[in-house]
Amino acid sequence: MSTHQLIDNQMTRVSPAQQSYAIIYRLNNFQKRVSMHAQHTLLQTYLLPQRARLAALAGLMLVNLLAQLALPRLVLIFIDGALNNMPLSSLLGLGGVHVTLALLTNITHIGWSYVSQNIGLIATNRIRADLTLHCLKLDMGFHNTHTPGELIERIDGDVTQLSNVLSGFFVKIALNGLLLLGVAVLLMFIDVRIGLLVLLGTLLAIAAVRLLNRKQVQLSDTERQANAELIGFVEERLSGTEDIRANGATSYVMRRHADLSRAVFRASLMSALIGVLSWRSMVSAINLGGFAGLIIGAFGYVDGAWSLGTLYAIYAYTSMIQHPAEQLTRELGNFQIALASIARVQALFNKSSIVTPPAEQNTPLPAGALGIALDTVTFAYPGDDTVLHDVTFTLQAGETLGIIGRTGSGKTTLSRLLLRLYDPTAGTVRFGQVDLRTVAADDLANRVAVVTQDVQLFSASVRDNLTLFNPNLDDARVLAALDAVGLREAILALPQGLDTRLQSGAAGFSAGEAQLLAFARTFLRAPGLVILDEASSRLDPDTERKLDVAVDRLLTGRTGVIIAHRLRTLDRVDKILLLEQGHIREFGVRTQLLSDPQSRFYQLLNADHADIDAALV
Repeated sequence: MSTHQLIDNQMTRVSPAQQSYAIIYRLNNFQKRVSMHAQHTLLQTYLLPQRARLAALAGLMLVNLLAQLALPRLVLIFIDGALNNMPLSSLLGLGGVHVTLALLTNITHIGWSYVSQNIGLIATNRIRADLTLHCLKLDMGFHNTHTPGELIERIDGDVTQLSNVLSGFFVKIALNGLLLLGVAVLLMFIDVRIGLLVLLGTLLAIAAVRLLNRKQVQLSDTERQANAELIGFVEERLSGTEDIRANGATSYVMRRHADLSRAVFRASLMSALIGVLSWRSMVSAINLGGFAGLIIGAFGYVDGAWSLGTLYAIYAYTSMIQHPAEQLTRELGNFQIALASIARVQALFNKSSIVTPPAEQNTPLPAGALGIALDTVTFAYPGDDTVLHDVTFTLQAGETLGIIGRTGSGKTTLSRLLLRLYDPTAGTVRFGQVDLRTVAADDLANRVAVVTQDVQLFSASVRDNLTLFNPNLDDARVLAALDAVGLREAILALPQGLDTRLQSGAAGFSAGEAQLLAFARTFLRAPGLVILDEASSRLDPDTERKLDVAVDRLLTGRTGVIIAHRLRTLDRVDKILLLEQGHIREFGVRTQLLSDPQSRFYQLLNADHADIDAALV
């Protein structure tokens, strides 16, 4: 098998993104089934709080509409008055009124454009914020099957599609409809035939656009799907840059990128083509109706039935129809396209976490160190085999447990259950006598801290990275935490000290420094339970010695769980838990196991291996 095939199998075939693409496809088709109730709920939630702005928008557009309808009538009176020797003062007065109305039209147009954009941006920003918060609260199973690239497309791309709908869609539809009706009525006052012809042309234009828009909605769905696949692909490959370059698969990735980009290009091109066809069909139908009206007007003028001013008014009003008709078809088209986005946004909102909040009143965790008790805990990831089987053990408050086992034995899964990132499939996890399912998420997050091998640093100041944006933690506490891990002098030596801005992904910091910053975060929280997932595995010996001192201080008076891959990490633990294929192979006090030659732990320590995986082979 070629290198490219290996990369494809490892990074594409089994990638969570590939699973999520099928989900995206189903969500794209969900708009065909989305209920009016869901649309109404979404629009009502984010538009009703802006009643005042919507009222201002309606008022500005109404004034704009009336001014537009009045302008041709004023010109009609002016032309006929000039031809019939109207006094100069009256003509100047009409000119002044015309200028005033023209200025009013421009001012109100600018005003309603500003208010409309304001409404749309406020609503979409609130939706993005709510969607982001909702995704953050969903369980890890959801995030394992949805890539960050896909979620960004849902939170940003789909919400952007809603902007036009949320920026006064119904007001625009109503007022442009009124403008069309007003023009038709005014033309009918001049001649019923002209009014009916123009109205018929407008209705044909709207019908043609509606018909073409159905095809455009389908093409828009295809375009959104292609965009989601491209974004998911780019996000995954960029995160795997090191492996791709090391295996010489750069050219392969670029070919795949070209294929996906080509799909986006084709979908976008077809959507744009249908859009142009829709637009030209509308213009042609309106122009035909207006042209027929002008022919009738020309004959009426030649026959002496109408004045030159009336002929101008016919021309002005028939020309005016194009803009509201364009707005109506555009808004209706945008709404149809937005239906797919509404469906996807609503579907994301409808996702619920399998880790549910307490059904009844929250149970507070006891103060101080937290004891741990697992009672016949079994767990399986959704759609996967069972990972943990009937795990039962007790750890007293203040004790430290070392969890060992080969890769895939269930160690990390056990730590996720302690953090309540998942709930057991069966059995109970307790801290003290409290079932974790009755504990509020905020209380659990404040009392349990975890440090893993992979440290996430954010594009923010050193202070914000340590406090995780908590303004209630003062600099004295931050510096004390840095003291505890031996980083105070190094941080204060940075150009702006605690205000120095870090780059995301720990850029600019060594692995050891990033790990020490993660430990400093834990010191700031002062938790009752500390979980260390081989947090020192990436450190050089000198940094590891600094960390050993810090860990001893951190675990003093607290319960500790250390997931170990190296045997020397177990020197400080009180009890040992050995997992094999999700079962407890051995559990007991470390000193007792060390003195028992029949103990599996005793045999591991005497196997002359530095790490657990090698010793367990």
